[in-house]
Amino acid sequence: MSCQRVLVALAGQPNCGKSTIFNMLTGARQHVANYPGVTVEKKTGRFRTGDLQVELVDLPGTYSLSSYSLEERVSRDFLLHDGPGVVLDVADASNLKRSLYLTLQLLEMGRPLVLVLNMMDVAGRRGVRLDVDGLSRRLGVPAIAAVGKKGKGAEEIGAALDGLAGQTPGPEVFQAGYGSLEPCIGALAERLSGDPVLASRCPPRWLAIKLLEGDAEAEKLLRTLSPEASGLLAEAQTLRHNFQVRHGQTAADHIARSRHRAAGELARLTTSSSPASGRTLTERVDAVVCQRYLGPVVLLAILFLLYQASIVFGGWVSAQVWPFWGALESLAARLLPAPGFLDDPLLRELGLWCVKSVTSILNYLPIFFILFALIAVLEDSGYMPRMAFILDRVFRRFGLHGQSTLPLILGGVYVGGCAVPAVMATKAIPDERARLATILITPMMNCLAKVPLYLLLIDACFAERAGLALFFIATVTLFMALPVAKVLSLTVLRKKQSAPFIMEMPPYHLPTVKGVLLRAVERVLLFVKKIVTVVLAVAVVVFALISYPGIGTEARARFEAEADTAVRSFLAKAEATAYAGRLGAQDVPELLLFREALREAGRGAGQVRADAADAAFLKRNPLYFEILRGTSADSRQLSRALRTVDATRKRLRRELRTQGFEASFLGMAGRALEPVTRFAGFDWRVNIALLSAFAAKENSAATLGAIYGLDGEGGLAQGMTPLHALALMLFMALYPPCIPASVMVRLQANSTGWMLFSLGYQTLLGLVVATLVFAGGTLLGLTGWQAMWTFYGVCVLATAAMALVPESGCTRAHISQTPIPSTSRGGFS
Repeated sequence: MSCQRVLVALAGQPNCGKSTIFNMLTGARQHVANYPGVTVEKKTGRFRTGDLQVELVDLPGTYSLSSYSLEERVSRDFLLHDGPGVVLDVADASNLKRSLYLTLQLLEMGRPLVLVLNMMDVAGRRGVRLDVDGLSRRLGVPAIAAVGKKGKGAEEIGAALDGLAGQTPGPEVFQAGYGSLEPCIGALAERLSGDPVLASRCPPRWLAIKLLEGDAEAEKLLRTLSPEASGLLAEAQTLRHNFQVRHGQTAADHIARSRHRAAGELARLTTSSSPASGRTLTERVDAVVCQRYLGPVVLLAILFLLYQASIVFGGWVSAQVWPFWGALESLAARLLPAPGFLDDPLLRELGLWCVKSVTSILNYLPIFFILFALIAVLEDSGYMPRMAFILDRVFRRFGLHGQSTLPLILGGVYVGGCAVPAVMATKAIPDERARLATILITPMMNCLAKVPLYLLLIDACFAERAGLALFFIATVTLFMALPVAKVLSLTVLRKKQSAPFIMEMPPYHLPTVKGVLLRAVERVLLFVKKIVTVVLAVAVVVFALISYPGIGTEARARFEAEADTAVRSFLAKAEATAYAGRLGAQDVPELLLFREALREAGRGAGQVRADAADAAFLKRNPLYFEILRGTSADSRQLSRALRTVDATRKRLRRELRTQGFEASFLGMAGRALEPVTRFAGFDWRVNIALLSAFAAKENSAATLGAIYGLDGEGGLAQGMTPLHALALMLFMALYPPCIPASVMVRLQANSTGWMLFSLGYQTLLGLVVATLVFAGGTLLGLTGWQAMWTFYGVCVLATAAMALVPESGCTRAHISQTPIPSTSRGGFS
């Protein structure tokens, strides 16, 4: 018998246990991506029930089907345009009235629906009893009692899907009544149903209700589908206006209240509850974690533990795993063409560059896995909404959201974070404006890769007050980022939609190990799939920029002559030993590689493994092995001579790379930028170091040390004054995100434009700040230390001032359709 395929949408409000139902039905047969054109996560899974092959799509959790938030628009568009055969509506059985608000809207969209009453065990503990059959009869749809985390209800859901597939909702399906607005709905729906194209794309009654609500997306849909849109919109506007004049309230308010009444009446008729005995566990815990003074303390403790576990412990795990990635790099080095004495073949250079670029990202996997697992614990336990509730009052003054906390912590709000997981963590912020603002300021935090440059400059120029200097750079970044977020919200982000801050306080739950691990694994796989491919492409471009056009012919000839002299000197010494006539010029590079491979094989090996490696290398080339491991006077003399050649080779390769870098397109850019950056105290050498840091921030300290000659005590002698160092530290603090973080900005913002804006505005801001500090400090005759704390005071005052600026352009409007009577609107009462 052939198997019928059906597309099923899984809908539900946040914290109703929708993810546990999804995992219960699909198991490990899941795929995670994004909905087209947006950053909202799209999770799909497959399972079979009876004669059905079900493709289950987990829609974003949403309280209603308005168009105020991105999640609401994504869910509604999927139901309208993707044509699911059945909708699985997951409701919280312990809070039926609230859940039915969404159910009534789903019924209006005209799709066959199965109501899954999840968390029946929680309802039972609260003394709530549901008449499941009675609710099914009143709604006219199947209703299933379920406990997702225990696997209860899966068979019943499958049977209901089997019975509904291919069916259309009948007249027995419940519809909310809108009282005095019904004549307007009926008249408008009748006109809409007269357009066959429009009627085939969406239910006329549903569209009529949305037009009377003044829903912008519904109006846009009407303009797209109907040639008579202007007339229909004018009629809807007239009906809205007349209703408000007659009844003293907007049609949108009336519709919302009518749905609340209908949901309340259905819940009253189908549920009963016994008197509660004392406060629930959730109430007792919230008395501490949401208390005005204890709440922030608990929050800081949890964030500290999360930071320690993900960044510190995860970093330690990454260090333990690194030998695996190092072995992968060594394998690639063995498979690629052998290196030369001075240069390596192009294929080897490019291949190793790409492999190292990818392994540098994959080395973060333990951090990401731990981070995503802990975030899943916070989400599933119910604490994440409380975190946002506590901090929203402060953050909303700067155009941010309570859930901006986690990205800023992970980015290194003090010292030692990473912008890649921090930007990824912004996915949880429901407010589009606040999410973009958080994405744009998160790279300003102190990621671990910036620290080497900070330490180098502090040791060179502020060694006597190193602790205070590190405290300055670790904390001043937040006082720069918050005012910037406010300015962005009032300017370039002012037209971005801002959802109202509505935060339900769900009951606490004990997360399941399976659910946490599945979420962590799927997010890590999504990260690997998205970022590695892009990093590879960018790595090739950066390689070309730092490799070409290369040094001139005369300079190369000088390097080759010195290399030839070193080789001839070695061969001359060989001719004075028992190995005379047995070695030629071609043997020197091979002997050096043999020596390096022999040392690598013996590094960290026990006696047994070391003896086995020696035997293998002896068999591979007896002559080379005798020179390196021999005990005769000639072999020891030649081995010492080879070490001299090796030191010369490494020095020449290092100098060749440095000069090649200076002569590359990136090096030319460093010199070209000098007329602009000199006002910030940056010469071409500093510019090259900063340009190299775009690939990875760690490059800045290494490049600066090599090119500029900074080595702690010698820094001042080389012309790097404390004021220069301060300007450079501040520029690095505001420096644009590195390549992996920029890729993540592109992915999370879903826009190349925002990624380019992030690169551009942070570069400009960093240059302006560095110029003001350096030029201003020079003009006022300030020392680097005086300029440091003067700037710190200015930043603190700017933060306080921006907090007082009215949020006229970025307030979160109150929305009357809010279906959650038990919500919190940020801060403390």
